[in-house]
Amino acid sequence: MFFVATAPLADGGHVNLSPKGMDTLRVIDPDTVAYVDLVGSGAETIAHVRENGRITLMWCSFGEKPRIIRVYGRGTHLVPGNPHFEDLLTAFPPHQNIRSIIRIGATRVADSCGFGVPEMTLVGQRSRLARWGEGKTHDQIETYKRDNNTVSIDGLPAWEG
Repeated sequence: MFFVATAPLADGGHVNLSPKGMDTLRVIDPDTVAYVDLVGSGAETIAHVRENGRITLMWCSFGEKPRIIRVYGRGTHLVPGNPHFEDLLTAFPPHQNIRSIIRIGATRVADSCGFGVPEMTLVGQRSRLARWGEGKTHDQIETYKRDNNTVSIDGLPAWEG
């Protein structure tokens, strides 16, 4: 599990913080990470990355050893049909409902203590997102993205499908 944080440039815009799970993240090279962006109820990360590129990824240890890792960087939103999307897609297992790939060029990596983070035990992965898409056709998913993912809550352009 990791978290993705982005924000628009405008004062008063909403900072977004999204939890991510499943097998969706890859280290591409020493300066680049990427993750598969799955269809969801909003598209804040896409909108913010398109607007200004600023993005931070964070991992927390919920186990015995407290630790937090952050990757600060510049993100790029890659969509199906883009040659970079197609190249990166081969690094990931098949996922239902892939919307895009977010590629991050790291500008800083930092670690810190996680003394305030609770210890927790993983019960398991949720399957609801995959099940949501299993009964839908490609056209139904495209319609969902068009209806729910084309603008951010601040009115910034997001998914362009």
